[in-house]
Amino acid sequence: MGIDRGQRKFLLVAVDYFTKWVEAEPLARITEGEVMKFIWKNIICRFGIPREIISDNGRQFQGRKIQEWCQGLRIKQRFTTVAHPQANGQVEVTNRILVQGIKRRLERVGGNWAEELTSVLGLTGQPPEGLLEKPLSH
Repeated sequence: MGIDRGQRKFLLVAVDYFTKWVEAEPLARITEGEVMKFIWKNIICRFGIPREIISDNGRQFQGRKIQEWCQGLRIKQRFTTVAHPQANGQVEVTNRILVQGIKRRLERVGGNWAEELTSVLGLTGQPPEGLLEKPLSH
């Protein structure tokens, strides 16, 4: 997707397996600290502490700081198999929808990919007001 004006070139995405609710945030770097901030701000503060988080095997998800942080919050960490990312299929599908949606919006209206993210999140199939009726499972 390239780098936006805010130097953001990564997209951190979380999907609730039960409701299919999507949280996503553009970031300049994806570090352990950024991941913990994202989980705290976008998941824990809004929906409560999840029982479990499934992620890929990136260093930012497996470092000592985030492992200790998750243990302290009693969040079980599970990781997808390195050679088999489709094991986390729901996130892979969501990522594909988001990237395609952002590309289409940029082709039509131009602009900055990170600024188009909010418009594209609606393409994931869960309207924001649906959250009020179906809270994230944890």
